[in-house]
Amino acid sequence: MLSVLVNTIAVLAGSLIGILFRNRLKESLRNSVMKALGLCTILIGVMSAIQTKELLCIILCMVLGTILGELLKIDDGIEHAGDAIKAKLLKGKASNSGLESFTDGFVSACILFCIGSMTIVGSLEAGIRHNYSIIYAKSMMDFVSSMAFGAAMGFGVTCSAAFVLVFQGALVLLAGWIGAALSDAVVTEMSAAGGVILIGMALNLLGCTRERIRVANMLPAIFLPILYLALF
Repeated sequence: MLSVLVNTIAVLAGSLIGILFRNRLKESLRNSVMKALGLCTILIGVMSAIQTKELLCIILCMVLGTILGELLKIDDGIEHAGDAIKAKLLKGKASNSGLESFTDGFVSACILFCIGSMTIVGSLEAGIRHNYSIIYAKSMMDFVSSMAFGAAMGFGVTCSAAFVLVFQGALVLLAGWIGAALSDAVVTEMSAAGGVILIGMALNLLGCTRERIRVANMLPAIFLPILYLALF
């Protein structure tokens, strides 16, 4: 779990540094950085998605996972969690305090830092083989990303560190229990599904869609390849 704590601290420290310099950065510069991060997120997502060896698996898992997520209202749950934290921590503060995008920052950062091949593979490596190098490398990337996100989106990014601790920590513990039973093929398809979700989040960051893609509702798709490959 030490590696997960390192990742959490990286997000926490990076976002706070970004917030400190937020008022010194022009809005146009912050927007440009966000666009650049969106493009990089597409690259990471594509690199993960194209590794799939079972295209039908990804299609079915994305469809069924999204249906399940919509029924469970995962996206709404994460947003409500962000609103609840905002109401508790920012009680009585003015909306022009630079924290008006708290929920958007919280949701976007949670997905960015917790979805993708590095999260899945890194957690499996840590839980099964006690190899923490992937998570440490991810921590460095998250540190840089959280600085840019913190400067652009504010305190919500900082609070996402708690989600990183819980979600990634749970994956590492889960990997320690059942990870030995997962084949390389399953891990590959799980990573590919995560890559597709990352692409959806990047489109949100770039403002390419008329309505925001509820990418959090797609999260169950990451775990459905376990069932698909076991059955087919």
